[in-house]
Amino acid sequence: MSESQTRNTTRLRLKEDELDVVNSYRRLKDEAKLQGIPVNEIKHGWLKSKNSSLFFKNPKFQTVEKDAFVKELLNDIQKYSPKFTKLKREKLDDNYCLVIDPADVHVGKLCTIFETGVEYNQQVAVKRVLDGVTGILNKAQGFHIDKIIFIGGNDILHTDTPRRTTTSGTPQDTDGMWYENFLMAKQLYVDVLEMLITIADVHFVYNPSNHDYTNGFFLADVIQTYFRNCKNITFDCSIAHRKYTMYGNSLIGTTHGDGAKQIDLGQLMSIEAKQYWMFAEHRYFYTHHIHHKTAKDYINVTVESLRSPSPADSWHHRNGYINKAAIEGFIHSVDNGQIARLTHYF
Repeated sequence: MSESQTRNTTRLRLKEDELDVVNSYRRLKDEAKLQGIPVNEIKHGWLKSKNSSLFFKNPKFQTVEKDAFVKELLNDIQKYSPKFTKLKREKLDDNYCLVIDPADVHVGKLCTIFETGVEYNQQVAVKRVLDGVTGILNKAQGFHIDKIIFIGGNDILHTDTPRRTTTSGTPQDTDGMWYENFLMAKQLYVDVLEMLITIADVHFVYNPSNHDYTNGFFLADVIQTYFRNCKNITFDCSIAHRKYTMYGNSLIGTTHGDGAKQIDLGQLMSIEAKQYWMFAEHRYFYTHHIHHKTAKDYINVTVESLRSPSPADSWHHRNGYINKAAIEGFIHSVDNGQIARLTHYF
């Protein structure tokens, strides 16, 4: 068969397929009419001919599916942003501040008991935070708490992309879809903060982190929006890598720990929090990121790295980076700085 004959035969087949597709579409319209369904309300389907098969999607529904996560999130906030009644607190002479810091929770992280000896997934992560915060509150019952500093962020989410990687692109072992983990972390923070404001006024401090640099920021902003009508909670959700809070004569700094060196944190504090520096007799920096406990005095500031409730995953376990899982809290007095450490182990 010559080249021209081949082209003519191909054109003929295309015309036949086009007619078949047109006929298939007509049959589709007839069937939709018979079922009482408008053809433009059909979500997807197939148009088949003798030599070809065409799958179609209704663009109207593609948009709905693509934006389903965003719409669910926005509808949740719009429909249920509760009106909180401002709670009046009893003032005593002997008051204390409770710092609660669930560090490096990694919602969406996967550890299997078969490989590492410990099971960790999205459900375990949420349960550990709730149990840990409750445990810290129970241990703090002997103190009259008039302020709670809750430290958020710090790798609350395990990944930052749909490809199951951190912000910088490092692949991770994961449990659940990215949007599931975001919504679970959101509900976790809501549950914890609603628990805490029944005890004392809360100051929520967000620390950006390396696993979820973008989604962690969005999550903190969502939480701030959710509690916008609550007068018993304040927020510091800027993207600044180091945050500072004053309680009595204690200056309390927090940072994730993947940036500035610990030895430099005191000097950075004297510059970035100079409005508090001269009034602070006690200065502390709480850091995260490394998942294990360290504490050291650097002349003008005490730097502590906190434990994480999440255990070692496959890579860390294989390389021997095994941590003691826990959530930690600290009691600060008005005059004497940090006077107690509270630990809830898992």
